[in-house]
Amino acid sequence: MRIGELSRRTGASVRVLRYYEQQGLLSAERDANGYRRYRGEEAVESVRRIREMLAAGLNTDEIRGLLPCAQGGPGLVPCTHSSGVVARRMAQLDAEIEELARRRAALEAYARTMRQRQAEDEALAALALRSA
Repeated sequence: MRIGELSRRTGASVRVLRYYEQQGLLSAERDANGYRRYRGEEAVESVRRIREMLAAGLNTDEIRGLLPCAQGGPGLVPCTHSSGVVARRMAQLDAEIEELARRRAALEAYARTMRQRQAEDEALAALALRSA
């Protein structure tokens, strides 16, 4: 299968497929004329798995190491490497979630203070109108 057909079947652009190959995530053989030739359904499945892993937040280095654990069905084959990568990534996400929650709480405190001040200003303005 040529790169254009792989692109059509997976929804990944030709440029992205070349990038995957450059990153060692996808392999292609070369025809005599230099055109890339991919291994049919195996290539389609590899691209789908790469895209799933990218969507899960894994980077290309991590994916390169995980692809051998991603053969033979959905998900990953449990091994020391795949378990470690997934655990590290989840810990990193937990830390990011905690940081985002801290930032949101700080912004909420600012918003609460602004609402209180606005209510106080409106109350003073209404009092001034009544006094006048």
